[in-house]
Parts: sequence; C-alpha cells; structure tokens
Amino acid sequence: MSIITLDILSKAIANRVGIDIEEARRNAGFVLDIFGYADRIIDNVLNNEGRQLFYLLEEEGMLTTDQEDTILYDGREWRTHYWVLKKNTILKYAKDKNGSLRSVISDKHIWDISDRSIYDSLTDDNWTTRKKSRI
Repeated sequence: MSIITLDILSKAIANRVGIDIEEARRNAGFVLDIFGYADRIIDNVLNNEGRQLFYLLEEEGMLTTDQEDTILYDGREWRTHYWVLKKNTILKYAKDKNGSLRSVISDKHIWDISDRSIYDSLTDDNWTTRKKSRI
C-alpha cells in the first residue's frame, strides 16, 4: 500500500497542473488535511472552493468519485458520494516532470492550455503558412 505524503502530492500537482511548488504545497496540504489517513472521504465535508479543487484534480486523474447506496430503516434509499485518491496516478505524476500540462491555476482562475486549446487559438493564416512550408 502506497502512502501519499505532502511532498509527493505537491510534486504531482506542480508537475501536472503547472503551478509553482509553493502553491501546489498549499493545495496538497488542503487535500491531505481533508483525507487524513483515509483513501476515501465523503463529499459532504467539502465547501464549494474545496470541491472546485477536487474537480480539477479529478480532471487531471489524481482523484476519482465513488458512490454507495444504502437502504434506510424506513425503506428509503440513500446515496452517499465519495472522493477517492488515485495513489498510483499521483505517484506517477510526482515522478514525471515532463507530464503534459492541461491546465494552469492562477489567481483563482483555471486556464486551459491543452493541445486543443492551443490549436483552436491559431488563425487560418497560421495554418496556411504551415501548409505552404510543406509543399
């Protein structure tokens, strides 16, 4: 069983999300404070800002969601939602310094820098120039 430390999660966030290590350490500290020694937490403990960070980490592959259905004593069904650490992915991203960056967090904004976003920003002239140089 792998243990995710503050340093490991900080490196994974910095490498994958593209933020400096100090900001990544603050985010990692928040995540680990919520998880404690568990691998899975209930969604209800998060506020909106925390949930946004968890959604970002889910998009990057470091967290995933799970749910559990229970029958209450009066026969009603109750669904509980959970967040789960993807330890193997976090360990991989902590080691991978050249991982493909897909987003950057800056001043509470999330900027998409994925391949699709970069190509969508090119004008027709850029594409024409590239095509002409291949002829």
